[in-house]
Amino acid sequence: MTNREAVFTKDLQKRKLTVVRSFGAQLDHVWKAWTESEILDQWWAPKPYRAETKTMDFREGGFWLYCMVGPEGDRTWCRVDYKTIELLKTITSTDRFCDENGNENRDFPAMDWRKEFSQTGDDTTVKVEVTFAKDSDMETIIKMGFQEGFTAGLSNLDHYLSTQFKIRKELKTNNGARVTTYLNFPGNTEEAFNFYKEVFNGEFTGVGLKRFGDIDMPAGMPPMSDADKKLIIHAELKIMGGHVLMATDSPESMGFKMEHGNNMHINLEPESREETKRLFDALSKGGVITMPLEDMFWGAYFASFTDKFGINWMLNYQKKD
Repeated sequence: MTNREAVFTKDLQKRKLTVVRSFGAQLDHVWKAWTESEILDQWWAPKPYRAETKTMDFREGGFWLYCMVGPEGDRTWCRVDYKTIELLKTITSTDRFCDENGNENRDFPAMDWRKEFSQTGDDTTVKVEVTFAKDSDMETIIKMGFQEGFTAGLSNLDHYLSTQFKIRKELKTNNGARVTTYLNFPGNTEEAFNFYKEVFNGEFTGVGLKRFGDIDMPAGMPPMSDADKKLIIHAELKIMGGHVLMATDSPESMGFKMEHGNNMHINLEPESREETKRLFDALSKGGVITMPLEDMFWGAYFASFTDKFGINWMLNYQKKD
């Protein structure tokens, strides 16, 4: 059985920390998670902190400038300068603390990182070596909680890979633009969709009826009851003319307040992240935003809002793997 826990070793003579962690995901998925800022922001920081990218230029000679945002809004800035990149194999970099403009903060030590990626079967292993210039630099970073923080971040990544990419693959297999109708029900999505299936002689698409209990929910969410686990988190049904109805259960037990009038949306699935942002900015102007445009735990760049004419919209971009 593959070890899913992070394994840390310390080599005091070589001033090196080594971390090895395996993930149940394909190599290209894991590589994306380490090299695309919108994904890094989802898992890099240990909770209750979150990562926020200011700029990222992933190439040899480029850099990633980001901050760790604390629960009180405090920000700690870091910069990663990429030295060498071998696609789907290795990344070497120098990591350092800095200010918001990327200027080095010499109160903290710099670190040389080497990340190695390898796939065996359906699993991908990441080996990280962190080397320090001085013994005291290594001791400083360890005392700052590097092992605990990095372990938590890697656990976040494991959750991301086990949910986001899985759901993306199941529900969206290409980047073609699509317009669907999205419905919300107070807890009877399954009954309603079986009714519509019979009326239209339709067929379930994607994975059919996917339940809340079928996925791992993000850390920090309260536990669900057995009844809520049986509710539908996503349903797709092709009716007439190729049109697709989608739906989810939105029960009050999960904090939803569903009313007639907010239970139906026009769902837009643009072809790119940029087009999603353009449509959001234009359509929501003067309207009421219920969920701002951001990356969501199921893998979508998502927003929902009511426009200035009272029409409900969803934007849902999911990148093809």
